Amino acid sequence: MESPIITYLRGVLDEFSELRDGEPYPVNIPGGAIDPDDFAIALATVDGQVYEVGDSDKEFLLQSLSKPLSYALALSDLGTEAVDAKVDVEPSGDPFHEMSLAEETGRPANAMINAGAIAIASLIKGSGGRSAIRRIVDTYSACAGRTLRTNGRAYQGERAISDRNHALAYLLSSVGVIDGRPSAALETYLRQCTVQVTTRDLAMIGATLANGGTNPVTGVEALDPQAVERTLSVMMTSGMYDDAGDWVARVGMPAKSGVGGGIMAVLPGQAGLAVFSPPLDQHGNSVRGTATSRRVSQDMELHFVRSARAGRSAIRSTHTIDRVPSRIRRTEEASAVLAEHSQRAVVVELSGDLFFAGTESVVRELSDLPDDVEMAVLDLRRVNEVGPLALSVLPRTAERFEAEGRQLILVDPDGLIDHAFDDEHTHTFDDHDLAIIHCERTLLERYGAESMPAEVPIEDAPALAMLDADDLRVITALMEPVSYDSGEVIRRVGQRFAGVFFILSGAVSTIASDAEGNRFRLSTLSAGMMIGDLALADTDRQETTVKAESDTRALLLSADAIATLEADDPELAVRLWRALAREAYVRVDAHARAVAARIRETAP
Repeated sequence: MESPIITYLRGVLDEFSELRDGEPYPVNIPGGAIDPDDFAIALATVDGQVYEVGDSDKEFLLQSLSKPLSYALALSDLGTEAVDAKVDVEPSGDPFHEMSLAEETGRPANAMINAGAIAIASLIKGSGGRSAIRRIVDTYSACAGRTLRTNGRAYQGERAISDRNHALAYLLSSVGVIDGRPSAALETYLRQCTVQVTTRDLAMIGATLANGGTNPVTGVEALDPQAVERTLSVMMTSGMYDDAGDWVARVGMPAKSGVGGGIMAVLPGQAGLAVFSPPLDQHGNSVRGTATSRRVSQDMELHFVRSARAGRSAIRSTHTIDRVPSRIRRTEEASAVLAEHSQRAVVVELSGDLFFAGTESVVRELSDLPDDVEMAVLDLRRVNEVGPLALSVLPRTAERFEAEGRQLILVDPDGLIDHAFDDEHTHTFDDHDLAIIHCERTLLERYGAESMPAEVPIEDAPALAMLDADDLRVITALMEPVSYDSGEVIRRVGQRFAGVFFILSGAVSTIASDAEGNRFRLSTLSAGMMIGDLALADTDRQETTVKAESDTRALLLSADAIATLEADDPELAVRLWRALAREAYVRVDAHARAVAARIRETAP
């Protein structure tokens, strides 16, 4: 199933494809002239999931997108103090090519403008048999998770129109910011700008920064975590040049643009967002890239003010319904059908918050369910807060489920998200057990077994199957018919043992209370089953409340009738108790398994 996040990104791509403002940067890349219609969006999470739409495999030049990566490399090599001595961390408020140097020290304002980036390039040295530019490209490759390369033709083209950058390099050298040949620093800078990436690469680089410098897919630490922290801080204040203030207010993520048409935004701890579209605005930023980033940040709540929590999955567990079955006792036939087909219904238990990271993990889990899963129960009992993204994409997931002949079922007792769903197509329950019952009944209807037979004659009662016809005739003669209306209480807590009820039709529930006095349904029993069998002496008292769930008919083998049987025919009484004990054991064993499963369910 296609992820609703992909569907959402494709909608954004289609919408902003209509933007025709701006002009591409006039430096050719391999293959001819730049195509202003190129457009791609990619979103990579800190656990390595990538969502991409558009021309996401088309390569373009990093250009100024290289600046934060080289800055982080210099910080990793030399430390903060040494780098700060050469390049400041103050927003310049100027375009990227301005000569923003401090009067007293000559330091560039920050590493995101050209003067600062040239100074940073001069600080990166070769080592281990690798030149400075080789180390830079290797670092970029580690961030992207694949081998990247520079473009020689683009480098020659940039060098031919870099008079201003030449001037900046010699000016920096004249005030002692650059040690050594200024032309060497400029060459390193221009070559790093011509490293080629795809939009997917750029998103993964963003995710690596979001992940503290470790690539989410390869696990390679490309950059020092402290260096990444400083880099993201400078990106937040200076990455978008003289448009930085508006960017922080409207997008709210550390970001960097490049005149090649790329924009990379980073949500620390959660994701990297990349957009590629060559036409640029007056600030040198991609027109479509800026519009897309604003929209995605707003819709997905990626602004740092709203998303100041570490990204983590909201999924507590995913399991088939047989792990925690309903409390309804089934016939052997029905139990066999459920055992065979339980993988067709899964429960996805959630916890925490459904903001970007949590919602993304849930949508991914649902989208990746095997094709044979027909029902998914989304259990929100432990969810605290829900953001707009969840209210948008989860209903789309339900629609896709329906289109594929599947069901998305909600357990939402607090009404966190059910109001966003179409009631006609989505089942919502306040109780987890009721949702499981719905799944079980659906599977039983589809795969050929009755969930709750309408009527079971006493001679077909499983509990009496060990008795022969003569024994059954004697015992049945001792029984008396009883009936109860739907909702009527049959037995209350504290009442003495009344006998054994054999249900002929209808259904009853046993209701217990926890230590805090909260009532909950312990089990639901249907035709062919019995209640009262666990009390084997008339001194025992009722431990649960028994209530009719529907109009119910039963036969009661009363405590007095049992006493009469024990006195008149003790051998038959023993055979009866043996049959009841066998059935009781099966029931207790099933209950113990269910309790164990629920303990696992509620364990931290």
